[in-house]
Amino acid sequence: MTDFPTRRSLRQAPPASKGKAQGRRRAERTRSRGHMATAGAATLLLVGSALVAIPADAATVSSHTLYASQLLAHTQSLTVRSDVKGDAVENTTFESSTFTSPGGTPALTVGGVTNADWAALVLQDAGLPVTQNNVTVILQWMDSENSPQSWYLRNNPLNNGLGSGGGGGFGSYANLRIAASYVAKQLDRSLFAGIHDALAADSAPAVTEQAIIASPWASSHYGYGSRFHAVNVPIVAAPVSAWG
Repeated sequence: MTDFPTRRSLRQAPPASKGKAQGRRRAERTRSRGHMATAGAATLLLVGSALVAIPADAATVSSHTLYASQLLAHTQSLTVRSDVKGDAVENTTFESSTFTSPGGTPALTVGGVTNADWAALVLQDAGLPVTQNNVTVILQWMDSENSPQSWYLRNNPLNNGLGSGGGGGFGSYANLRIAASYVAKQLDRSLFAGIHDALAADSAPAVTEQAIIASPWASSHYGYGSRFHAVNVPIVAAPVSAWG
């Protein structure tokens, strides 16, 4: 049988010396400070991670996902004085393809080669207003045709049949710039006048959506609306090579 100390013997045991007790308290305070320093370093790392540059060619990362509403809600404009010469404005570029998120996975782009950029290019090619309403509804239209994560599939984001060499919209284009120009040509046809007019009027997304559903763009008419994705679409980059 093992002999365990009784409560009485514990009470009668000689107290630890004052010096040893103070030493223990100092050690505990030192350990506490060490934990706080570690926690502070972790917090600093977390704050720093939010400043990691985002690449121009990457897959999405859930913790970095940017949505259309966030991107479009913070548009900016630049006004240059009339006395500034064209060659005086510096045109800089930023190469960020080597940057990754803290976990080592590619981070998400917020401009340059995204689905929002392509939506804006379609509107520009069609001579239509590049507005928040119009970019939003085209992003939703693209989402109704392809997953946002692979919106650039076959370089044909809206599964357009015109000029793609494939029936039913399953053809492909050499690059996304050509694809945008062919969507613009489609929107200029009388078949899609309803969509064109809604975009030209900078209509609310829900109004343009109804014009898309009513048009012959999709033979299913997107389930007469049940399969049209009127959602907040994540902003996702396409491979740089897809842009030609």
